[in-house]
Parts: sequence; C-alpha cells; structure tokens
Amino acid sequence: MSIPVFAPWNDPQEKPLIRFKNVTKRFGDFVAIDDLTQDIYAQEFFALLGPSGCGKTTMMRMLAGFEKVTEGTIELAGQDIADVPPNQRAVNMMFQSYALFPHLSVYENIAFGLRRDKLAKDEIDTRVAEMLKLTRLEKFARRKPHQISGGQRQRVALARSLAKAPKLLLLDEPLGALDKKLRQDTQFELMDIQETTGTTFVIVTHDQEEAMTVASRVAVMDEGRIIQVATPDGIYEAPNSVYVADFIGDVNIIKGTAKAAGKDKYYVDWGVNQAPIVANSDRPFTEGQDCFLAIRPEKISITKDKPEEAENAVQGEVLDIAYLGNLSTYHVKLPDGQIIKAQTANTRRLSRRDITWEDKVWVRWTTTAGVLLEH
Repeated sequence: MSIPVFAPWNDPQEKPLIRFKNVTKRFGDFVAIDDLTQDIYAQEFFALLGPSGCGKTTMMRMLAGFEKVTEGTIELAGQDIADVPPNQRAVNMMFQSYALFPHLSVYENIAFGLRRDKLAKDEIDTRVAEMLKLTRLEKFARRKPHQISGGQRQRVALARSLAKAPKLLLLDEPLGALDKKLRQDTQFELMDIQETTGTTFVIVTHDQEEAMTVASRVAVMDEGRIIQVATPDGIYEAPNSVYVADFIGDVNIIKGTAKAAGKDKYYVDWGVNQAPIVANSDRPFTEGQDCFLAIRPEKISITKDKPEEAENAVQGEVLDIAYLGNLSTYHVKLPDGQIIKAQTANTRRLSRRDITWEDKVWVRWTTTAGVLLEH
C-alpha cells in the first residue's frame, strides 16, 4: 500500500489555513513586507527562511497579532484576523528565549495558560499530563526551569505553547540557543511532535539546514518579499534564482552567455580560452543572453586523469581541501582564476589522500548537473 504524499498545495480543492493577500507592512518609510501573497495549509510545517531583516519575523508577528497590517489582509481559517486581538486568535507563539517562569515548576509552566482560561482542575491535569508525555518530560514535572537542561527547557516551552491546542503554532528561531548536536536531535523531535498533534507549525529561521530538515515547504525571503516557495528538495535542486541557489547549501555559480545547442540545450560561453559548457534547461534563453549556471559541488567529479567524456571537463589546480569527515570539498583553481568546488564522499578509510594540494586535476559535470538561471 502506498502512503499518500502530503502536498495540499497541489490540490486545487484544498482551502488554505492561512492566507496572506497583498500584505504590506511599513514602519515609517521602511517597507518591511512588500505586497506579499502566500497560502499556508493545515498540518504544514512551513519555514520562513532568510537573512536578518528580510521580513520573516514581521510576517510572524502579524500572524500573532503583535503588528498591524498596513495594507492587504491576513485570513486564518477563512476569517480576516485584522481586528482579532492576539489573545483571542487560535494562534500561539514560542519565542527564542522560551520565556519560562523561573519560579514555577515545569508542570505549572505548562498549566499557566490553561489556568488563565479557567479550565477545571481535572481538565488541566489531563492536558498537562498529555503534554508532558508528548514532550517526554514526565520525570521533570516538579523541577524548576533552572534545574533542567537547555533542550528540556525548549521542550517545556513547546509543551506550554501546544497545551491550548492552537490551530497554528509560530516558532521564532526556537532552536537558536541550543548547541549544534542538540539542535539536530531537537529538529527531529519537533517534526515528530508536529506530526503527532497535527498542528500547523510556522517556523522562522536563518539556518538553512534547519529549514531543509523540518519543513514541508520552505519560503526563501529577501527584502520583504518571498523569492521562492517549494519543498526542501525543490528549493535545493531547482532554485529559481542565483539568490536562492546561493542561500541554500554550497554552490558554484558560473556566469556566461547562452547559445542554443538543440531542444532544451544550450552552450554557455564563460571562461577565456575555455570550451563552452553544455547545459540542459527547460527555461528558454535567447541568443547571447546573460545566464548563470548553478552547480552543487557534490555533482562535480574530480580526477587526476582526463575524463573520457570531454564535455564539461576542465583542468585546474587544487588550491584548498576542506575535510569534513564524511565529505571532502576540493577548491580547484581554473586557468582564468575562477574557483570551482567539487565534493567527494569519504566512503573508505584512507591513510593518505589520492588528491592533495597543488595537484593538477580535472573537474567534470554532466549536462543535467546544473541549473541554468536568468538572474
């Protein structure tokens, strides 16, 4: 039995949970969000990704009700939420600082919002017990925040945010305070919790690895606009611009001019005294049009011997080697001074390198390895 793919954004019958319609947000003369339209669906884990100041936190704060929209509308479950105060929205927000009450136990921190809603004691007990179990904190219920680890405090904040069963949970850089190893472990916990509860999560992050790990879709932002929205593999393998290609992962960008070489195939004139690159592209390019070829380092092979296939084979010299345990990245300097990064998987334990600094090497890639971009 095949498992149905979760992709409500591809179903024209599916109604979005959140709708940004031509939303602009200004702070004085500064435009933080610029005429933005975007749908987010129920049960999505949606990531807003971009550098500081790109508008991702402003989008989130407008959803939470902490900022007013200057122009346009935001709908939640079909309702315009402009005049709904933050405490009456079916939305909860988890901050980077976690904002736990230091004098209250883990149990009381999680119960806090439920008590304010004047729920009966047995209802509160049941709900808090569910949250403690969900976040694997049962043993720590009586401890104060300072008596538990950073990762556990993060889970308390998550449990408290989910206790009121919001339709939507907003996470603002939720893992920023954790060290790398714990952050990676917690990413998978977040995904499991999101899947278990079925709550829609919108996460703000500037960490592209985090966005690619947790999200069903990633929105890459810049200067108040969404540049591209796609699944993580879509963003990585088929970026729509040099900005997105460069922002997500490691990439080589080769600038040149395009010339037709057959159906959906182009020559790219690029380096001085270099044979043209051959690249497949379903995007049309006109004769002599400026273009950029984006190729991921892992799609480039590196050898000492000249490859039998001469297409897209270039000779250079090893300038630098970054050894990352599972991978090695070779920085190869071409005759015109351009640097190409090629990556190999270290599948075997080697006592010495086959390729080392200052070696003359060949780098090569296939016609389908790169993505040809206009800008």
